[in-house]
Amino acid sequence: MNASLLTARAYHGHAHQTPIGAVALTYEDRFLRRKMLTMTDGSAVLVDLPKTTSLDHGGVLVLTDGREVEVIAAPEPLLAITADDLTRIAWHVGNRHTPCQIEASRLLIQPDHVIREMLGLLDASVTEVTEPFTPEGGAYGHGRTHSHAH
Repeated sequence: MNASLLTARAYHGHAHQTPIGAVALTYEDRFLRRKMLTMTDGSAVLVDLPKTTSLDHGGVLVLTDGREVEVIAAPEPLLAITADDLTRIAWHVGNRHTPCQIEASRLLIQPDHVIREMLGLLDASVTEVTEPFTPEGGAYGHGRTHSHAH
């Protein structure tokens, strides 16, 4: 292996020092075990974690020399959902095991034409946006929620 190649073999949910750089990754790209990534400055870092890990916005990849690389949620196409009864809409989205970012006045989900059609039938307003996606964790506040799509 190239001795000058930056290699990350650990991940932490928050920084312990000033990161030397950052990787901007979509929600899907933040679920990995081993992958070559390009940092925002153009340099490469090999991620070689012991197990497949869900990287959170604001977490850090820990390099073999102890330095850290920040993980940033990259902007990606999403659907912004608003409704008079947002709690009811959130229940329907959650009932379909759809990753969802819950905010006070809206929900954000990944594009899905079936869910979008359902939301229209429930009188929700749906707008296409491009923003970072940081959905809620899975059951008990950690892990990922996966859709039924295969």
